[in-house]
Amino acid sequence: MGIDSGLRGADLVWVMTGTALVFFMQAGFAVVEAGLTRVKNTGNIIMKNLMDFCLGTIVFWVLGYSLMHGKDIAGLIGLPTNGFITGNMDMTSLIFQTVFCATAATIVSGAMAERTKFSSYCIYSVIISLFVYPISGHWIWGGGWLSQLGFHDFAGSTAVHMVGGISALIGAKILGPRIGKYDKDGHPKAIPGHNLTFAALGVFILWFCWFGFNGASTYGVTGQEAKLSLILVTTNMAPAVAATTCLFITWIKYKKPDVSMTFNGALAGLVAITAGTDTVSPLATFIIGIISGFVVVYGCEFLEKKAKIDDPVGAIAVHCFNGALGTILVGVFSFNEGIAGAFRGNTSFSEAFRFLGVQTLGVVAVALWVGVTMTILFHIIKKTVGLRVSRDEEIGGLDFSEHNLATAYSGFILNNEEDIDKLDVIEYHPSASVPAQMKQETSKSLTDSLQPKMTLVSIIIKKPKFEALKYALNKIGVTGMTVTEVMGCGIQNGHTETYRGAPMDITLVPKLKVDVVISAVPVEKVIEAAKTVLNTGTFGDGKIFVSDIEDVIRIRTGERGFDALQDIYSE
Repeated sequence: MGIDSGLRGADLVWVMTGTALVFFMQAGFAVVEAGLTRVKNTGNIIMKNLMDFCLGTIVFWVLGYSLMHGKDIAGLIGLPTNGFITGNMDMTSLIFQTVFCATAATIVSGAMAERTKFSSYCIYSVIISLFVYPISGHWIWGGGWLSQLGFHDFAGSTAVHMVGGISALIGAKILGPRIGKYDKDGHPKAIPGHNLTFAALGVFILWFCWFGFNGASTYGVTGQEAKLSLILVTTNMAPAVAATTCLFITWIKYKKPDVSMTFNGALAGLVAITAGTDTVSPLATFIIGIISGFVVVYGCEFLEKKAKIDDPVGAIAVHCFNGALGTILVGVFSFNEGIAGAFRGNTSFSEAFRFLGVQTLGVVAVALWVGVTMTILFHIIKKTVGLRVSRDEEIGGLDFSEHNLATAYSGFILNNEEDIDKLDVIEYHPSASVPAQMKQETSKSLTDSLQPKMTLVSIIIKKPKFEALKYALNKIGVTGMTVTEVMGCGIQNGHTETYRGAPMDITLVPKLKVDVVISAVPVEKVIEAAKTVLNTGTFGDGKIFVSDIEDVIRIRTGERGFDALQDIYSE
């Protein structure tokens, strides 16, 4: 059953392997988006990435594929067929294009994360897979008018990524920013993601899968060995250069290299090279990587600060801006048809500039098609079922309001620093046992007159410093302490934390509070011991609070004051 694709042996195996790699990009997008958003929306993000693939698979099989690859009608659309009923379809092409279609649809979820209704997301994901992606895809890859003009988009900078990026841009603009993203003066505030490890894993998954995304677009390997090698070299070079460019840009702009922006730089390079990966040299790829690095950094800043468009994961700058950029730059750097090709003598300059014009025309045409269609669609959804969740639902998190899920991390406590094997409240005493001694009777008046001053010293520390502090205090004679896990922060003069260049609000981080009540040990000795252990000269070393204690009562014996603090009884 089905139409023979004509692929045999190694060619078919390569295309099917590439198909599996492109499918696995869904996992990459899922963990990137989950990592760059807040923990209360993790389950919602994962569900969206699952369901846009599932729903897209169904509707692309029913209608989308025939609109894209059916018999051409005036260069605009493919002829719909009943192939999904009869099975009269090229199954190799169907599954290959299905996973590409899913990639375009899933791009949107990141830009509209943390405030979009799940039902609305399902609706517009279906429309993208059913109608939006297939029609522009027909123009480019299905024999439509752009392909007839010679438009070159080898693996989908425009056909896949810009389609998803434009949809994300329109959706995020109509949807509006997340609550708390902008202050009353319109200045952006950072809302960091909860798991940069997830984001890093997602980037590496996507980078790995891109070798199939671009490589399998050769639709075979026989007789294309040199071409395939070039594709894999350029596919690897562009993200490496783009990420490095982002590293240095953010290092200069923000005084420190920005982690999440550098991740986005790698993805931007991958998107930008996708259109011309088969027709640009490694040197041209190096230049494209540098340009895409600049575009993603300044694109994110423009969207956030000027356009007031809230994109939690940077999807618009990565996919929309760099998808368009990469496609147009094929007209400049292609060694066959572009301006670079004219310098090599492979084409005339007039033909090269014509080709550059076709590339630009294709980008503009697809942008208009997707922009107008998605604007209409989003407004219809907004006026009918609603596009955005309520304020209370957004604040509480979409995991609970949309999926009745208390947390995506049930059984885990999420801390930014390493945990210690302690309870929330820890009573520490030296392990060596001290034999009980008989209490000496002393007259109350004499005891009162000789009663030493009691002082509470509270020390706020980073968790990894606890063992060193405990040892230091024990060494100077402090034999008891109370340790509590707390959340806290402090504002340091001259030190501003940033995320993607935006200043961060107060962020609570896990700390330990060590309380010591002393009478026999000098206060200054405790302070100096703590400072010696804790001081690294960097922000966040902690603070020491000193206060007087009016009285202390030992519950077991009823002793008060100084006597209650003496560790001469086995407790």
